[in-house]
Amino acid sequence: MTWFKSIGTVEWIFIGLFILAYLIYILRLVRVAKRMNTTFRPLLFKILLRSLALALLIVALLGPSFGETTKEVKSEGKDIYLAVDLSQSMNAFDVQPTRLEKVKYELKKIIESFSSDRIGLIIFSSEAFVQCPLTYDQSALNLFVNTLNTGLVPNAGTDFGSPLDIALEKLESESGPVTQQKAKIILMISDGEDFGDDTDESVKSVVKSGIQLFALGVGTEVGSKIRQGNGFKRDRQGTDVVTKLNSKSLRKLAVDTGGKYFEINENQNDVNRLIRAINEVEGEVRDARMIDASANKFYYFLIGAIALLALDAMIRRKTLRI
Repeated sequence: MTWFKSIGTVEWIFIGLFILAYLIYILRLVRVAKRMNTTFRPLLFKILLRSLALALLIVALLGPSFGETTKEVKSEGKDIYLAVDLSQSMNAFDVQPTRLEKVKYELKKIIESFSSDRIGLIIFSSEAFVQCPLTYDQSALNLFVNTLNTGLVPNAGTDFGSPLDIALEKLESESGPVTQQKAKIILMISDGEDFGDDTDESVKSVVKSGIQLFALGVGTEVGSKIRQGNGFKRDRQGTDVVTKLNSKSLRKLAVDTGGKYFEINENQNDVNRLIRAINEVEGEVRDARMIDASANKFYYFLIGAIALLALDAMIRRKTLRI
């Protein structure tokens, strides 16, 4: 027999107090019976019933499990590639402290929410690179997230096509426990400024593959300047550059691939909605095995205790009134 829980200090204290109070009650009845020159024996049976009921309630509380049975346990999972925009515009501070720092914070929450899934990390701007291949190691993945900065990739304009092509290639070619396309996901995180010429072709390839795509836009429509050194980034005419969230390009990306668009700005944060949406994607069964298990039979003891208490209530004995 196994037990769901053990009796802790608090439980022992309450049990001890109950037993102490009950003993005081019994001693008081014995003393009164002696003074009134009557017998105490008729009440012994009721005391025995109550003591047994208490013991059964304690056993039920511990959750006894016995009896062998077999149970099928299935392990399901997905393959997810996170494509993170590291262009200079991600240093804008219209989302505090900056767009990129906010993304790094939320990425850790996303990674933590999918502990049973393989997650990979792609960084991009004008070019894209695999920063971390698909892995179950959340600690390693979080280390890569901590190091994200706009200096890791060339910044000659943002191109959505490159990260989509790499993610698609990796998800389709890399061997692993997930083979069904519906259990593979690409999450594009960007402020939406796309200057690539081949994005449409990449989107068509994603649609053809059947892989799910979600887009997370970061920034505001008002926009902000971009910190650079001790000042702000300027164009060739010497004017401060103002970058704005281009949600239209990201929405189009999501719609064209049958995915969904989410956003982080100064007033809303859709990360929790994004996590729920990815959770709704059906994973692939990676492993199924039979294990020996025992069922919690606490209700047997609970029913016994209730029966004894009901019997105690129905049995009438002569009692002393003081």
